[in-house]
Amino acid sequence: MKMGRFLASVNIFADTTQIDQVIAALQKLENIEEVYEVAGEYDIVTVVSTSTLEEFRDILQKQIMKIKGVKSTISTIILQPHKGRRCQQKTSITSTKHLG
Repeated sequence: MKMGRFLASVNIFADTTQIDQVIAALQKLENIEEVYEVAGEYDIVTVVSTSTLEEFRDILQKQIMKIKGVKSTISTIILQPHKGRRCQQKTSITSTKHLG
């Protein structure tokens, strides 16, 4: 990830019968850096990297939310990492919830 990029966690609620297909579709999207199938409130957690907030919005609305099996998302823009491989890199701010 380059400095100055927006880094977001996009938590996805998916149709449980289509989780494998949703994960396969997410893996093909260029701006999605990480994809995790999880147990808990969400079904899938992704890490998305974009150069602008507008680009993030487009990816969320025109790509992620259009995947068959995605029911809704909760997105959080990461402000600043404090531990891990991204510690030297900073991002911007916002939080959104989308229902499909």
